[in-house]
Amino acid sequence: MYYNGIYHLFYQYNPKGSVWGNIVWAHSVSTDLINWTPLEPAIFPSKPFDQYGCWSGSATVLPGNKPVILYTGITDENNTQVQNYAVPANLSDPYLREWVKPDNNPLIVPEAGVNKTAFRDPTTAWLGRDGHWRILVGGRRKNRGIAFLYRSRDFLKWTKAKHALHTSAGTGNWECPDFYPVLKQGSNGLDTSVLGPNVKHVLKVSLDVTRYEYYTLGTYQTDKERYIPDNTSADGWKGLRYDYGNFYASKSFYDPSKNRRILWGWANESDSANDDVRKGWAGIQLIPRVITLDRNGKQLLQWPVPELKRLRGENVHFRDQVLNKGDVVEVTGITPAQADVDVTFSFPSLDLAEPFDPTWELLDAQDVCSLRGSSVEGGLGPFGLLTLASENLEEYTPVFFRVFKAGYKHVVLMCSDARSSSLKDDLYRPSFAGFVDVDLTDKKLSLRSLIDHSVVESFGARGKTCISSRVYPTLAIYDKAHLYVFNNGTEAVTVKTLDAWSMNRPRTMN
Repeated sequence: MYYNGIYHLFYQYNPKGSVWGNIVWAHSVSTDLINWTPLEPAIFPSKPFDQYGCWSGSATVLPGNKPVILYTGITDENNTQVQNYAVPANLSDPYLREWVKPDNNPLIVPEAGVNKTAFRDPTTAWLGRDGHWRILVGGRRKNRGIAFLYRSRDFLKWTKAKHALHTSAGTGNWECPDFYPVLKQGSNGLDTSVLGPNVKHVLKVSLDVTRYEYYTLGTYQTDKERYIPDNTSADGWKGLRYDYGNFYASKSFYDPSKNRRILWGWANESDSANDDVRKGWAGIQLIPRVITLDRNGKQLLQWPVPELKRLRGENVHFRDQVLNKGDVVEVTGITPAQADVDVTFSFPSLDLAEPFDPTWELLDAQDVCSLRGSSVEGGLGPFGLLTLASENLEEYTPVFFRVFKAGYKHVVLMCSDARSSSLKDDLYRPSFAGFVDVDLTDKKLSLRSLIDHSVVESFGARGKTCISSRVYPTLAIYDKAHLYVFNNGTEAVTVKTLDAWSMNRPRTMN
């Protein structure tokens, strides 16, 4: 949340080790979303209503500028989940270091017919026109995902609505739901309570069964207390994702200081628990992103917060570099292990785009990428970046595009393929991928990748498709890492423009 000039990040944390367990709400603060200072934990198990764990939730700033946290507590060994609240002990403390859990907790308990072991992660509250606050709590009934709706006039007594705000069959347990408005036209973010004719709503859920996140755009019917997704994307695990890689348990919030909505996502490790113990830490927050609605109204756009530019150092720029089939050109003059790379590729024609195999319609983009990787010669593509590469390409993480022809339209595949990322054994090395809904009339595709030692966070076509990968090279580390542009397609591709920056380390706030 943003409160009195300071950003507060609360996150699940084990203060006793780098593996899962002993979870508390850690707390860090920042004035710019980039440089952070960790404080003491805000919430930790201490009462009967959370003695077996303090789990995810959300913050809401109530009228009178009073913040309140809603969170899930576990009350017993049977994993009974309830919704609790906490408030600052001292509103005059600018960092809100200490939080109090009043004794009238829990506020919400699972009633009869609600799965008490799948009832968690309350959302930020929004205020309806009737003066009642509303929140969602994620859950499931058998294999149907559910967003339970609760209402309250005073934020203390909550009543479950007769119907869920939304459900979807075959999706399993819904974790970390998020529900918020976006402008149909314009780039400003909206407070969670905004309603009106120029607004669409987003419902995002994290699916426990797939460990991916999915969202739909749709209409919030306030008279019926129902959310109706548009029919422009699937309402389930084949639907739209914020990120097609290692990205889960995300949360957005409204930043009133800059009239924008910010998205935070978490990426866990792809190596072993023993590796985590040796490192002494596990799991990262990815770079915060600004969310807007694409002009086509069918999907969201995401882009790193502009404050990230403050970490940029040395810059290299070149343009009009032609890449013929098989060309690999190194980008020098920066630190490839920590870099921000923004490149636009152009191509003279779409004629050589290879046919899109009709049998692939049944596959995920990730499966198509595994079949048509960066080393598989194509027509138009694959072309893109080889990140965190060793000098002789024993290790590299390619981020690239392939363009296919499917009937009268073109299909653009974006991949971040970790299969060649490391010589290390026992790693999870998937070929993450997503399709890009982009107009190729100008015959250009853009790619931005944020590279930071063990993470490659990429944004295709100005944030239409995003993929985050966790990788663990053994050779391509520190000053032994390299960065290349490449083309393995028959059609020549031009690097129209490329800007790359060395990225400096953030600092801890005073």
